[in-house]
Amino acid sequence: MNLLLDQLQPYPFEKLRDLYAGTSPPAGLSEIKLHIGEPQHPTPQFIKDVLIANLGGLASYPATNGSDDLRRAIAEWIAQRYGIPAPDIATQVLPVAGSREALFAIAQAVIERKHRQPVVISPNPFYQIYEGAALLAGARPFFLNTLPENDFRLDWARVPEEVWADCQLVYLCSPGNPTGKVMAQEEWQTLFELSDRHGFVIAADECYSEIYFDGDAPPLGGLQAARRIGRDDYRNLVMFSSLSKRSNVPGMRSGFVAGDAAILKKFWLYRTYHGCALSPPVQAASAAAWRDEAHVEENRRLYVEKFAQVTPIVARHLDTALPDAGFYLWADVSPTGLSDTEFTRRLRAQYNVTVLPGSYLGRDADGINPGRDFVRIALVAGLAECRTAGERIAAFCESL
Repeated sequence: MNLLLDQLQPYPFEKLRDLYAGTSPPAGLSEIKLHIGEPQHPTPQFIKDVLIANLGGLASYPATNGSDDLRRAIAEWIAQRYGIPAPDIATQVLPVAGSREALFAIAQAVIERKHRQPVVISPNPFYQIYEGAALLAGARPFFLNTLPENDFRLDWARVPEEVWADCQLVYLCSPGNPTGKVMAQEEWQTLFELSDRHGFVIAADECYSEIYFDGDAPPLGGLQAARRIGRDDYRNLVMFSSLSKRSNVPGMRSGFVAGDAAILKKFWLYRTYHGCALSPPVQAASAAAWRDEAHVEENRRLYVEKFAQVTPIVARHLDTALPDAGFYLWADVSPTGLSDTEFTRRLRAQYNVTVLPGSYLGRDADGINPGRDFVRIALVAGLAECRTAGERIAAFCESL
């Protein structure tokens, strides 16, 4: 077996099952699941209709680079969403089987094993795929803490020069998971300058980009930030997006990678062996989803309503606030006197609401785990359930 597998940590939800062992929630309270970032809004009917109408495509092997129509739909969406020229559908856009699969695979394609161990930089706390991808590519993860005293921003100046010298890949997530922080133009510009100096690839995870609260200020994207300073070739930059959260189709496993044509050419070669092409029915349904914004606007309205009602309830007892974007509340539970794990365990045992301990999303770096004392609350259920969950969290805090 690959000995690098021994370096992988259990996934956060496996740790959560162990945390709950030996406890039972009250029988009279229905379970409300806010621990996992799985959209629970209904899938739009038109997407299901297109999927069904194209089931005949199951008789054909799909191409790794997808259909021209899907790549064109993605390119047109990028142009419309970010106000930039549409990427070249032949060289700058590649459909993938969900952003998770592609975020893992990019490290396997990018990392070059040299006499010195390469480094992969990621935010901390983070989406655990970044760490696993780095380790199985033979790289050393370097975790950059995002902290409340810095408004959860990525402070590139805190990365030592010797780390930059060995860095081959930087993962970032904007809007962030779990903090919801959106990177500003000046942060992107600093990162681009560092990439030019040291030659690393930037993998920008933007799967939460369409869930935001100010309709006049959608989150800035990486390709958009590059265009603003004349980086029209998107050198060393690839962005990842997905329909899962935008269109409530997590089970369809459909997303894309876009950006630097030279990187995508090699990534496409890797994927011809990797074998993760989208089935033709999924491609057709995906193209239809990317071309429709009405369902996205309705989806966003539902999240705006939930956060408007639930955030004040939770914020009366925990240190939290409306994020820049995304569907998580990142809540400091230290005012309760409980650790993030004990808060999580007792909340379920007494009120049957599941959240995720922040320490499960982070790693010790610079002497701390920046997720410790926080919990991630995913407001993915319906409005009534989310409001009930907020009220139960408030009642639990009051009982302490």
